[in-house]
Amino acid sequence: MLTAAAVFAALAALLHVYIWTLESVTFMGKGRKAFGISAADAEIVRPWALNQGYYNLFLAIGTFVGVGLTLGDCVAGRALIVFGVGSMFAAAVVLIATDRKMLRGALIQGTFPAIALVLLGIDALTR
Repeated sequence: MLTAAAVFAALAALLHVYIWTLESVTFMGKGRKAFGISAADAEIVRPWALNQGYYNLFLAIGTFVGVGLTLGDCVAGRALIVFGVGSMFAAAVVLIATDRKMLRGALIQGTFPAIALVLLGIDALTR
């Protein structure tokens, strides 16, 4: 189960690196369009998007480190994965709780982390 959890955690991290690119690197073009933000509003929210993008990147990095550490069956690796994907999943819950129109985005953002958390739970219960 740990290997499967690590795979889904890595997928979640990869997705969050992609989200970072949309929020921080390509925000004024492709990113703005992906989030449905008008050109006029984009200039106003750009600093927030940049900050949010780096938040997502740092969660992804922590999750990748956790995945790497679990290759040696390290407890710290599991803890980092739980923190990373737990934060990603919680953010998806907040997104949908805030605006029901964001269901698609919340599902995209939260599915891999949720699967990783379930698999980590099963792994912990069967050890």
